[in-house]
Amino acid sequence: MRILFLDCFSGISGDMAVGALCDLGVDQDFLRTELGKLHLENEFHVQFSRQIRCGIEGTKFDVHLQQQSRPHKYVLEPHGQQTHGRTFFAIRQLIEGSALSPFVRQRAVAAFQRIAVAEGKIHGMPPEEVHFHEVGAVDSIVDIVAFCVALEALGAPCILSSPLAEGTGFIDCAHGKFPLPAPATLEILSGIPLRQIDEPVEFITPTGAALLAEFSSGFALMPALAAERIGYGAGTRDTPHRPNVLRAVLGLAADLNGATSDIVTELETNLDDLSPELAAAASGRLLAAGALDVFVTPIQMKKGRPGFQLTVLTVPARADEFAAMILRETSAFGVRMHDCRRIKLRREMTSVETPYGPIALKLGWLGDELVQAAPEFESCRQGAETHGVSIRQVYEAALRANDR
Repeated sequence: MRILFLDCFSGISGDMAVGALCDLGVDQDFLRTELGKLHLENEFHVQFSRQIRCGIEGTKFDVHLQQQSRPHKYVLEPHGQQTHGRTFFAIRQLIEGSALSPFVRQRAVAAFQRIAVAEGKIHGMPPEEVHFHEVGAVDSIVDIVAFCVALEALGAPCILSSPLAEGTGFIDCAHGKFPLPAPATLEILSGIPLRQIDEPVEFITPTGAALLAEFSSGFALMPALAAERIGYGAGTRDTPHRPNVLRAVLGLAADLNGATSDIVTELETNLDDLSPELAAAASGRLLAAGALDVFVTPIQMKKGRPGFQLTVLTVPARADEFAAMILRETSAFGVRMHDCRRIKLRREMTSVETPYGPIALKLGWLGDELVQAAPEFESCRQGAETHGVSIRQVYEAALRANDR
């Protein structure tokens, strides 16, 4: 499995993330061509340069706004104020209406939605009406779309990130001075480990936080990884105490003591108004359609109502398909989705001879070591019915035959 490890020792911003991926080898002309599909030619142009931060050279990605790059009209905020900028609704229409690839459109909108939900919660308004100031500027639209384009150009590898740290103090925002971590950044990273360090610097911008929250499958030290390429994205500041760069390491995950790994998407929804019969039918349809696994977990929902959580595992390429099935087959109004890295044994199917006929057996290998052997239930059931014995007898006979 290919992994892209983002080493955020100096934090992350949108321009640093794009610069790091370009430093890995993403073609800059290709990126410009794809950004042209946003049809914002009169509002910006991008520039790539080689810059050094504390002795480390990397790619600096800059978005330069044109003189005339102002919103086409004022947008009325819910509180009656007129201001420049774009709402999340307008940004989503802009991206979804472009000729960008489905991957780029979907993931860019999802990243912006994380910011809209966070800003909406902070300012007390629906996400669709959130009026972006810093993060909604043209440069941030370009940063997020460019990152998605570059990621797809690299083959959409699994992204892992180093543990995150943010500085202390205050930053100037459209609404005044805000403490670090910035409220939007902290809200976006809710549920993700984050610590503060005693440095008066903003290390993580809302745009950088949204990219990590949307794409990273984990936050820990770099895993066993055979690096193929290493890139650095330069930040704007030239800080004296540490190189202001984002390091990106692209490579193949090394075997974990002989185990293999892949990425699966986990889909979840909480239900308290679906009958057991319909839940069973939906689970059966999902499995028949090719889901890797489907299971139901009892939970207690709001107002003390008993319910259950429906969980579906699938390959990432089919995640949207199964999410749509869940929405059609159950009473769900929404589905949570996130990618998970899975460590697994190498699997092999075989058959062993027993007094009850041939029984199918699933073997699990950790490198060259056989660590699991499991008789298949249906094969054991058929053998038990044919010979008039218990399934347990057939199961144990299959294990004994494998030991021989």
